[in-house]
Amino acid sequence: MTLHQNLIGGEWVGSEGRDNINPSNINDVVGVYAQASAEETKQAIAAAKAAFPAWSRSGILERHAILSKTSQEILARKAELGELLSREEGKTLPEGIGEVTRAAQIFDFFAGEVLRLAGEIIPSVRPGVGVEITREPIGVVGIITPWNFPIAIPTWKIAPALAYGNTVVIKPADLVPGSTWAIVDILVRAGLPKGVLNLVMGKGSVVGQTMLESKDVNAITFTGSVGTGKRVALASIEVGRKFQLEMGGKNPTVVLDDADLKVAVESVAQSAFFSTGQRCTASSRVIVTEGIHDKFVEALSERIRNLRVGDALHKDTEIGPVVDASQLKQDTDYIAIGKAEGAKLAVGGELVKGATEGFYLQPTLFTEATNQMRISREEIFGPVASVIRVKDYDEALATANDTEFGLSAGIVTTSLKYATHFKRNSEAGMVMVNVPTAGVDFHVPFGGRKASSMGPREQGKYANEFFTVVKTAYTAAG
Repeated sequence: MTLHQNLIGGEWVGSEGRDNINPSNINDVVGVYAQASAEETKQAIAAAKAAFPAWSRSGILERHAILSKTSQEILARKAELGELLSREEGKTLPEGIGEVTRAAQIFDFFAGEVLRLAGEIIPSVRPGVGVEITREPIGVVGIITPWNFPIAIPTWKIAPALAYGNTVVIKPADLVPGSTWAIVDILVRAGLPKGVLNLVMGKGSVVGQTMLESKDVNAITFTGSVGTGKRVALASIEVGRKFQLEMGGKNPTVVLDDADLKVAVESVAQSAFFSTGQRCTASSRVIVTEGIHDKFVEALSERIRNLRVGDALHKDTEIGPVVDASQLKQDTDYIAIGKAEGAKLAVGGELVKGATEGFYLQPTLFTEATNQMRISREEIFGPVASVIRVKDYDEALATANDTEFGLSAGIVTTSLKYATHFKRNSEAGMVMVNVPTAGVDFHVPFGGRKASSMGPREQGKYANEFFTVVKTAYTAAG
């Protein structure tokens, strides 16, 4: 099988590889992907540093053309790339194709942003002096991405980094290198100069650690666990590096007595279980007022029982496998914890035997949970959700905010009064009214509060806050 190599300084290099395994069928090897050493990572950083002066001063039409061409090829190959994504990560084929489409849209958006680069010219308080405020690229950007969105998250970090004139060293998650490799390959063939984008696949303890220790990495954008995020922050502070962290979530969906039952059930089902619950925006705490509680639990339980779990590529599959054996064990461990804590297992919780050997788990719903249980406090990152019964809206809001996280929060209600109040008082970076907590647009800010995020927002025009630095210039007319 062909070895997919790392890209360093415009050259494909590497001789040792790791198998990329399909979680729907562990006997299916998606591909073999190179593992970078610490020395190769240092070479990639050096290449990015060397390429920065020219790329940061490149013409906006050159950057626009490369990003636009990349967008067009991704969209033209969405079926092929969607299948690759679904094979290596396990989300269903429609979800995989949808994510690839989003990647194309992101590159298209930032191709446009290149042509919209702007600053300000304002008068000084001193007569005869002019003031210009501009944004400039920050330098070498290190990118560390997770496994749950193998093409979207690398894209929404790479595209703005390049659009604003930075050079890049990217380390994708070791479980899902294929999608990032494909994006890098497309960018290279779209005309990206050597050294501007460098791909170093491999272990976080080797590649990621080398990036953290390097003083030549001027900024790091990271999406992953809270624990690793803290290490990124501490290491970056040590060397005076800019950092951006997107980490965990324990996102609530509030269902009020006046909610449309059908809308509530579908919103929660989509938020909690689709993409196998492996989304940082997934809603794993469902906070339901007592008037609608029993009807809602009955209807949601029926919806869950009818969800079809299976091979990600099969057309009838609604819920694919968990990404790997380690994540499956984490999910089943939390199911055992929920039972031990006294929550009622209403639906699911069992392993599923498929036509091929994979990491299949029934979507799982606990009821009679409290907000103090571990299953209500800690991020499980699987198709497991808990229903918490509350008296009224005030208790629901307090319960929703009672968490160390603050990424996404939802409410299902027909009351303009409660919807408006929740939008203002929810302690989350993103608030959803009558729509799933998981599912966001590509052209608006993405990010949270509290332990969920640190640093500037991602996506949309707000991305320039991380990927650029502000310069103020004063000029006397003479």
